[in-house]
Amino acid sequence: MSSLHERHLAVSPDWLALYYKHPLEITHGEGRHVWDADGRRYLDFFGGILTTMTAHALPEVTKAVSEQAGRIIHSSTLYLNRPMVELAERIATLSGIPDARVFFTTSGTEANDTALLLATAYRRSNQILAMRNSYHGRSFSAVSITGNNAWSPTSLSPLQTLYVHGGVRTRGPYAHLGDADFIAACVADLEDLLGHIREPAALIAEPIQGVGGFTSPPDGLYAAFRRVLDRHGVLWISDEVQTGWGRSGEHFWGWQAHGENGPPDILTFAKGIGNGMSIGGVVARADVMNCLDANSISTFGGSPVTMAAGLANLSYLLEHDLQGNARRVGGLLIERLRAVGAASACVREVRGRGLMIGIELVKPGTDEADPEAAAAVLEAAREGGLLIGKGGGHNTSVLRIAPPLSLTIPEAEEGAAILAEALRSVG
Repeated sequence: MSSLHERHLAVSPDWLALYYKHPLEITHGEGRHVWDADGRRYLDFFGGILTTMTAHALPEVTKAVSEQAGRIIHSSTLYLNRPMVELAERIATLSGIPDARVFFTTSGTEANDTALLLATAYRRSNQILAMRNSYHGRSFSAVSITGNNAWSPTSLSPLQTLYVHGGVRTRGPYAHLGDADFIAACVADLEDLLGHIREPAALIAEPIQGVGGFTSPPDGLYAAFRRVLDRHGVLWISDEVQTGWGRSGEHFWGWQAHGENGPPDILTFAKGIGNGMSIGGVVARADVMNCLDANSISTFGGSPVTMAAGLANLSYLLEHDLQGNARRVGGLLIERLRAVGAASACVREVRGRGLMIGIELVKPGTDEADPEAAAAVLEAAREGGLLIGKGGGHNTSVLRIAPPLSLTIPEAEEGAAILAEALRSVG
């Protein structure tokens, strides 16, 4: 055990998990690679949990941060803040929400917490609909709507949460149905649920479930839900903390795969927009955002430094068509990984879109999740020079792959080859 690991254990909570039997100290990065304290280089296929969205040490972002820090680091939302207004203008336009208002936070957890505050205040209801297998953050209100018991340590809550079918396509009581029948069954379940309860404030849903293992419903499910929700006046919150900014390749926002009946009432974002800087936020139409009748500010949300980073990062992403790159390179990577999966008895499914890919592992010949195999592949991939993540609602048995969106084809091929060898070593 390293001295730094010992020091970490002495001052950190037991539940603050570290990856790997011998935890990794990352000292610096460049592009799609990072280096550890021993000088070893790794291809990064996890990007600090989907946060290093464009590239490590992206010159445009580091320059913007440095220049802004040289002027002023902090002022708070009590003062006019040019970078914050400029980034809010761009996000409001990109969101697709009419007459949009933007409020910045420091994390996705805080963004979802704010969305819940807005929805419950607007609707005068503390009931929330959430998806099974979901994850929305680590605050008291966010864990209480999380449908994944590995990440929800308490049932105590300021909210009453009811869980809806549909977030997981290939498990559960409707897995055997075709896409159209799957959607119809989930809509019928929602209709039935709403017939038994007082009308809730909102449905919150990740278009692609992140911590849940990059699982998603068929396109159009949330559009079908929206027809039902609108009849009851229930708001739709799209949690885009992991799916936003073009990561799926096909769409800029995850909700757009379900956009037949319009955009969500509330959209939350975080992670990739700051490329490592702490930015989160909420977009909502004006009547919802303005419903609060008490004062509210954000001391650190909208910091001039983080907003400068977000502006530079968003500009780079759009100017270099990283959404298109995610579609092209991600499509190739998924094909390679599906070929790898077909040769491994422990791979149940390779799923995902763009550069948001999950590999679900099971015990060979069964449908039983195999978290030990997932942990072993994580270790073997590191030994091969590749960093990946893990998650999943069934005992953390899904390998999570989410490289920076500037990933090149040779890097995708290299990562797939390392993963193939890692799977062979445990299979």
